[in-house]
Order: sequence, then structure tokens, then C-alpha cells
Amino acid sequence: MTHQSNLSRRRFLLKSGALGCSLAASPLLTPVSLAATPGDNRLVVILLRGAMDGLDVVRPVGDPEYGWLRPGLSGGANPLPLSNFFALHPALKDLHPLWAKGELGFAHAVSTPYRDKRSHFDGQDLLEAGIGPGGSIRDGWLNRLVQTLPNAGLRTAFAVGREDLLILHGDAPVSGWAPDTVLTLSPQSRLLLERMYGDAPMFSTSIRQAADLAETLDAGGPVEGYEDVLQATMQSMQSAGKGNGVEKIAAFTAQRLREETRIASFSITGWDTHNNQKNTLSRALTDLQRAILTLRDGLGPVWEKTAILAVTEFGRTARENGSGGTDHGTGGAMLMSGGALKGGKVFGQWPGLGDGDLYQGRDLMPTGDVRAYAAAALAGMFGSSRASLRSDIFPGLDTGNLPNIVL
Repeated sequence: MTHQSNLSRRRFLLKSGALGCSLAASPLLTPVSLAATPGDNRLVVILLRGAMDGLDVVRPVGDPEYGWLRPGLSGGANPLPLSNFFALHPALKDLHPLWAKGELGFAHAVSTPYRDKRSHFDGQDLLEAGIGPGGSIRDGWLNRLVQTLPNAGLRTAFAVGREDLLILHGDAPVSGWAPDTVLTLSPQSRLLLERMYGDAPMFSTSIRQAADLAETLDAGGPVEGYEDVLQATMQSMQSAGKGNGVEKIAAFTAQRLREETRIASFSITGWDTHNNQKNTLSRALTDLQRAILTLRDGLGPVWEKTAILAVTEFGRTARENGSGGTDHGTGGAMLMSGGALKGGKVFGQWPGLGDGDLYQGRDLMPTGDVRAYAAAALAGMFGSSRASLRSDIFPGLDTGNLPNIVL
């Protein structure tokens, strides 16, 4: 597959962590007037980087081929029952009660339109861009959503974490926050930024504003137009300062969602399980579980108006490999949680695991598009029209039969 990647993950050059800069140096922090936020529903998209093995997370124990393909991975601790056919990985035992309450669900045998090359970089780019093969990657689908919402402002959407998120990059103003960030910009960093980007209209204004802001903050002076956003962000940073990195990010996200913010996204890494998958996947699932439960606890009554989508770039091979892991595949699973969703169900059409059922004889066959489930959430949560979904947000998506996942 070929596609033009104008904003590839490999080519994010202005990154606060890589340059030793701070939130103040990010182009996301711009003097945009705050506006009333649209509606009362909330959406959180969690990017699971590294290709989560959906066949291990939501185990098709009712398929006779499953145990034969995975004699090592299918044994051990007893999975938690979801239905007569599917069972949940035991590392998500604290999420299992949400299943009974209808606040946890899954979609199986899903993928983006990405096929065959199985590159993490390309797969993640297409997942966040929300496009099909041959499309031009310029921005992310959550940013395009924000552009369709009435009265959206700087706080409507938040990119949370230390990395740049393509999914929220675009023309609509969004905010960003990373835990343990210090609002300082050294003279060397400022000089480096100016030399690298001083002639680039896209960045030069933001660089000057960030440098001036950092100097003013260091001197203890007021900053016209910034203090509202900065004050709220700093307060949230302090209140979210306890716990591990995932819990900090989830706690900050929950606090913002209880206020003006309606859309947030962050990522969790650690899903590339070529070796020792039993231990590696359990650690990643524990992080995901902590994030969801921290969001639930922090959101309080807002949880009933919240949808969480946890998505990954592709699935993993149906057969386990010789090192106790799995390799890059195609079809996988996505997780959905929140009080606004119709949980207690594994959505999707199961393709089977027989030799003739597997994609290219090795991977779970995709029978659903991840974008269709995301589009269904946007339609139900924000009233996005099918015309807007297939033309503006997910170009080329077939919106004729979207799954019914929102209450």
C-alpha cells in the first residue's frame, strides 16, 4: 500500500520532549479565545500503540481452533466469561464488573483499511488520520470532528501525554498537557527553535509567543490572554500529580472532562508482544485497566455521559510464535467503555480461525472497520451526520450500516 504522509509520525520535528522544551513551546498552546463547549457528552480515545493482541484480550474460547493455534497462550489463569463463546483476559478482572453493568464492550475482527505491510508507523498514522488506502495524511479524525462542532474552542479537545498526537492535529484549536512538565525554555532551546523553524510561517509565531511566555513566567509577570488556560492547566497538573504516568494522565483527563472539555485522547504503549506475551500483555492491560477505572472514578456523574474507545493499529497473528508471543497481524479487537455505551456485548461478525478463514493464512480476518465504530460513537454522542462522517471525518467510509453502540 502506498500513501502520501505529509505528517508522518517519523517526521514530527517540533516535539517538546525531543527539544528539551516545555508546554510553553508547543504550538498547541495558542492565544485562542475560549468558547462555550458543544453538548454535554464526552469522548475519550485511547491509542494502544504496538498492536494489541485482540485474540488474547477477548478470547474466542468457543472456536475449536483457538486452543490448537495457541497452546501456550490459551492456558494458565482462567479467563473471565463474557458469553458462551468469548472470555476476557484475567488481567482485566477489575473491569469485568463493568461488563455486567453494560459499561464495557468490545468489537472483534476489526481493523483499519491498512493491509499487508504491518508497519507500526504506517498503521498508527492511518488509524489516527482515519483514512483509507491512498489518502493523504494531513490531520487527525478527532480534529476534523472538532471542526464540525458548533462553538468549539481551545478547551473543547485535549491531547494528553508527552507525545504529539496526529489524531488531534489539524486546523481546529486544541489544548495539550503532559505530566511533570516544567514551563521553562532555555536560551539554547530558543536559539535552536528559531534557527530550525524561524523561517517557517506555521511555527515562527508560536515560537516567539512561547519564548515570550516562558520569559514572562520566569520573571513572575502577567501574561495577557494566557493566564486563564495556564492557570487551569497548572491546577490540574498539581491535582493529577499522584500515581503512575497512566493514572496521572487519566486523572487529568477526567478533571478536564468534568469542566469544559468534551473530547480527549492519549496513548498507552507496551502492546508489541513478540516475546513473553503472557507477562508483557498483562502489564499493558493493567495500565489500560487503571486508566479506565481512574477515568470512571474521576468523572463521577459525568461517567454516564462518557464513551471511551480504546483502539490499536492492527491485530496479531492467530498462531503463537516460538518465543511465547505473536507477530504483527491484521484483524484485532477494540475496547469500549463508559456509561453512554451499550456494553455487555462483543460486537462484530466472527470469521472463524480455520485455515480457510484466516487472512493470508495467518491473521484474523477483518470483518469490520474500526472507523465504523468510531463513526457510530460520533453520531450518537455529537449528532454527526452520516454525510459529514463519510466526507469530512472519515473520508470514503461506508456509513450505510453503522453499529448501534450508543444508548
